[in-house]
Amino acid sequence: MGNECDEPLTPAGRLFLQPETQQIVHCAVGLKNPIDVESIKEEILKSRLVEHPRFRSLLVRDHNGIEHWRPIQIDINNHLITVDEPLPDGDVGLNQYLSGLSIQSNGLSVEKPLWEIHVLMSHNCLIFRIHHSLGDGISLMSMLIASCRKLNKPHDLPTLQLHSSNSVVGGGRGRIDLWKLVVTMCFCVIFAVEFILRCFWIRDRKTAITGGAGVELWPRKMATATFSLQDMKTVKNAVPHATINDVLFAIISSGVSRYLDSRSSNGLQDGLQLTGLAMVNLRKQPGLQELSNLMKSNSGARWGNKFGMILLPVYYHRSNSSNPLEYLKRAKAMIDRKKQSFEALFSYKIGDLVMSTLGPKFASYLNYRILCHTSFTISNVVGPQEEIMMGGNPVTFLRANNSALPHALILNMVSYAGRADLQVQVAKDIIPDPDFLARCFEDALLEMKEHVTLKI
Repeated sequence: MGNECDEPLTPAGRLFLQPETQQIVHCAVGLKNPIDVESIKEEILKSRLVEHPRFRSLLVRDHNGIEHWRPIQIDINNHLITVDEPLPDGDVGLNQYLSGLSIQSNGLSVEKPLWEIHVLMSHNCLIFRIHHSLGDGISLMSMLIASCRKLNKPHDLPTLQLHSSNSVVGGGRGRIDLWKLVVTMCFCVIFAVEFILRCFWIRDRKTAITGGAGVELWPRKMATATFSLQDMKTVKNAVPHATINDVLFAIISSGVSRYLDSRSSNGLQDGLQLTGLAMVNLRKQPGLQELSNLMKSNSGARWGNKFGMILLPVYYHRSNSSNPLEYLKRAKAMIDRKKQSFEALFSYKIGDLVMSTLGPKFASYLNYRILCHTSFTISNVVGPQEEIMMGGNPVTFLRANNSALPHALILNMVSYAGRADLQVQVAKDIIPDPDFLARCFEDALLEMKEHVTLKI
């Protein structure tokens, strides 16, 4: 029998416990000064992390096999893992360690709440490992940032500049509203059909970055591509109404094309579609704007997993174009159509319906199928744009990645203090050179920036 204090998992939480879709989020926090382990323990014990019920609960199953959260007393020593052995210097050593954590078989013990913190003494780095059933990227970033303070104002919480999603229908009257409604309905039908076809039949053509069933179990490698947010804004401003996300997908399209140009032994058709799977926050008010409310147990549905998926096609083009901004124009046109389609909301509602009616096993099967039929995963989480500190220690970088998926290429970007770090995680037997691929992404942005600068 269950305990009366037990709380059932959400449908999304149950989904992330299935073997095919089991996911752990890793957030690496670089610190400027050497780490005092005892002070870190004290900071954690008084942080928002241990205040939240999810982080003080054990995963249990009742006699019917249904998962519940059961509150327990936290022993911080069970969650803090100190790594004293030296690692290779710089990003090489950190990414090597993260790659080992990202292998599917390297999970979290169910004998304690599903999170832990690794302290890399040689790199002055904390790695938060948090099971995806506890929350999505927005929820987990809010938990992390709520434990930090501004570097120049030690008593103030960090501020974040997030943009609310634009309303797809409305803003005008009469024929304009009717026309927008018709266009939106058409896009909804088109993308809904595309999602269904992707689950069961349609898949990307095989290329040098293609994964597939079982690839989530393969060894991983990781590299970091670093971008200046000012450079991204310079490129964004060159195309009317473009966004940073448009620039990101232009970088991915151009960078992947560069990589395939150098690695494909047989010629690929120009314009070949490679489909990415992007995770989109569905909160009406982004949770990071109200950190204290989001972290309260009675704050409603904002905490947890509330995101949808959208299919994002990028296209291979030989790297000989005289105008690199064509990648941005194509990315903007594609994302604008996605914004009108309600595709992310549709995927969330369908997933919720499938979980409620057919159960997590079938929902996990559908998610796994769509992963196997696409080429890469991409997520983008906005971090604070001013410098922050954790426990009085200045933060030098924020990075994130998740456990391996059937994709051979997984991209996770986090922005912080004027720069954006893109973690490039690969199945190393398919993409043996992630550092070169990361440079392809960096060079793509620099080429666009140089083109814009020469035009001015």
